[in-house]
Amino acid sequence: MRASLCAARLCSSFATFASLAAVAALHTPAAHAANNDPVVLVHGFLGFGPEAFQSSGFKYWGGFNDLVAHMRGPNGEHRVFAASVGPVSSSWDRAAELYYQIKGGCVDYGSKHTARHAHDGAIQKPPGKCWTADPANNPENYPIALHPAWDAQHPVHLVGHSQGGQTIRLLIELLENGSPDVDEGGAELYLGGKLKWVKSVTTLATPHNGSSLREAMFGVMPLPVAPTEVAAPADAPPAPQAAPRQRPPQRGAKAAFWKQSVIDSVQWEMTPDGAKEFNKWVRTSPHVYYFSMANVATESGSYCCNETDRMLAPIQSVQYQYPRKDMAPLTKPYAGEYIVPSLFRPGMGSYTQFGAGRVRVDEAWFPNDGVVNTVSMKSPAGHPVREFDGTAVAGTWNFVATYRGHDHFDMVGWPRKEELTLPIYDNISKIIFAL
Repeated sequence: MRASLCAARLCSSFATFASLAAVAALHTPAAHAANNDPVVLVHGFLGFGPEAFQSSGFKYWGGFNDLVAHMRGPNGEHRVFAASVGPVSSSWDRAAELYYQIKGGCVDYGSKHTARHAHDGAIQKPPGKCWTADPANNPENYPIALHPAWDAQHPVHLVGHSQGGQTIRLLIELLENGSPDVDEGGAELYLGGKLKWVKSVTTLATPHNGSSLREAMFGVMPLPVAPTEVAAPADAPPAPQAAPRQRPPQRGAKAAFWKQSVIDSVQWEMTPDGAKEFNKWVRTSPHVYYFSMANVATESGSYCCNETDRMLAPIQSVQYQYPRKDMAPLTKPYAGEYIVPSLFRPGMGSYTQFGAGRVRVDEAWFPNDGVVNTVSMKSPAGHPVREFDGTAVAGTWNFVATYRGHDHFDMVGWPRKEELTLPIYDNISKIIFAL
């Protein structure tokens, strides 16, 4: 009997030890990370890289917090970088800059592409716009490339906010399939054949199918919103002075931005019609895991029961959307039934478009985050999409969640929104490092 009791206690102790070991294993980095591939974060329109606002400490990814450091982990176990691409450039130009920034080398925008779309002195190979892959041999003191070993055996995860998502998608198209013009003067990027260089893509508040914001404001295509009216946070510091080697002149900064004939520009690509053309040739790769996250910061009109400005409650209509009272002040005037101030010009919360040959913009487009319509964030129209159920599927968009009460800048933590933002990036890390 004593032997049986000892055996039972031994078994119980062993079971307890095994349980504790299993729990401990679940909390080790190895258990959480099926891979430890680098992560590159790509900012959106009017965004900036880590070299900007250093004196103030304000960051694109986190505002006055640091999402890059957060994703790296408490012991720096993950390699996470923030890229810096053209703030007002087209997605093609930004994709080229992103490629050389990760891999190393001097930016080449492609000979045929530049010849076709050149405006205001844009050139194929701007001098000084380079990143070195070899810090030991860098006489020009160029910035160091983020991941010079980048190839199919050393892939990356790419995370994009707003236009950053479209930039990433175009980069993958060029990597895998090359330029539609085939020959872009010999640059390696445009030759295609680079399969599996990107393991995953995660987009946040990306206008995959465009945004009605520009049309709502101007009533014609494809005129852009005045940049400082839309995308700057309420307490963002002033624009920095560029250091020659850190921030070479941005292509597109002097573009003929207001000409309707200019289609190699963000102001065209961010419209529903421009996004439709973009989605026709920028494919969803069968080799990549795609994840999308949406958000919304408007609510249906209600006399008594929503989180919008209560002063407007008596004139709200249940048919339309209105900005929550905590939406970023600079985007709130465009998000509701009418643009404020205006003579009853429809805002994003009520704007419709049914013109012949145009992308249909109906009531499904009314919910928005102040910059992008929520319906546009899920996936590119006509591309495969599914609800993410914990199992990732490559070659299709895995839609993760809609974050309610989050405006466009809450998704990157501006100005101090860690309680809203950190769980999003924890979720991203959990998903991508398990692939």
